[in-house]
Amino acid sequence: MKKYILMSSLMFTLLFATTFSVDGEEKKQKESLSLAKDAKSAILIEQDTGKVMFNKNEHEKLPPASMTKVMTLLLIMEAIDKGELKKDEMIRISERAASMGGSQIFLEAGEEMSVNDLLKGIAIASGNDASVALAERLAGSEEEFVKKMNEKVKELNLKNTHFQNTSGLPAKKHYSTSYDMAIIAKELLKYESITDYTSIYEDYLRKGKENEFWLVNTNKLVKSYPSVDGLKTGYTNEAKYCLTATAKKDDMRIIAVAMGAETTKKRNNAISEMLDYAYNHFETEKLYEKGKTITTIKDIKAENKNIDIVTSDSVSTLHRKGQSKENITTSTVLNDEINLPMKKGDQAGTLIVKKGDKVLSETPLVVNQEVKPASYLTLLKRSMQSMAKNR
Repeated sequence: MKKYILMSSLMFTLLFATTFSVDGEEKKQKESLSLAKDAKSAILIEQDTGKVMFNKNEHEKLPPASMTKVMTLLLIMEAIDKGELKKDEMIRISERAASMGGSQIFLEAGEEMSVNDLLKGIAIASGNDASVALAERLAGSEEEFVKKMNEKVKELNLKNTHFQNTSGLPAKKHYSTSYDMAIIAKELLKYESITDYTSIYEDYLRKGKENEFWLVNTNKLVKSYPSVDGLKTGYTNEAKYCLTATAKKDDMRIIAVAMGAETTKKRNNAISEMLDYAYNHFETEKLYEKGKTITTIKDIKAENKNIDIVTSDSVSTLHRKGQSKENITTSTVLNDEINLPMKKGDQAGTLIVKKGDKVLSETPLVVNQEVKPASYLTLLKRSMQSMAKNR
């Protein structure tokens, strides 16, 4: 689709540090880092910019084990955001969900549990049974839900991931990479309430009942590493110890992934080293919060005359600590055609951040509400108002 730069678009210059580049000396320095020595594959990225600060075999296909549930949680949070699922909804547990092995919260067939508690079961205790129960609620069966998982993989343009189940239990052609897991985590973290679950160290299900269940987070870093508030561990004999972790400090959120470590200690050390490196050497400057109104579309044939166009995500730039200041420019580009109706979250343009001629980031701009075509009565009223003004 052709696009145009809005004539009244925001275009300004900020005194700001340059975004981290891996060109030249930076690349040599990056390659000499001895991080994640005990992981088969690893990556370190900043959430807002998606900039890679460290990587190691980041595109190697490996079994992700229960890190699979990062994608499972993403589809669940999307459904909640769209209103297709409510946290207080009670879900009846099927025989199949209750029969799942591996990590579980010991759901019983016929039992009813709220979406909120099932989310806790997945995020804290890595419950395979809870994953299947919510998959069945959203798609009718785990198999249909897995199709949606793989559709999301394509939507995110990930080339080295394929899922066969919602839990991460061993299966042929079930694989991912540290890079792909980081991108899926980045997408999940757009739903900020997910860390309300993944940051919990311990909690209870069915509290006070005979079958009360104690939840203890499989990610011990939420207790031992300050600022870590998620996301998901994984382990099978084939995958070894894996972890997709996230931490937020001084308004900078980091995602670190380690796969294939031989022990939990080595896995946690790899993640801790990467987080230390990120916070010791980099910092961000936030340009816009998520949901910030960038511009307003007026006089389109919509029921609401003025439509706010907002950032789909928070927008930041990343730089090394102590770097010299350089100019950053931003511009707003709107789609040349706005086709109605539009759903909340539909893209209407792009916010481009540049350093000189180099594009640093492109963030979708979206409508912050449902936009319906104007009724005949509304259009007639506007026409009459316009005629009255021109008299």
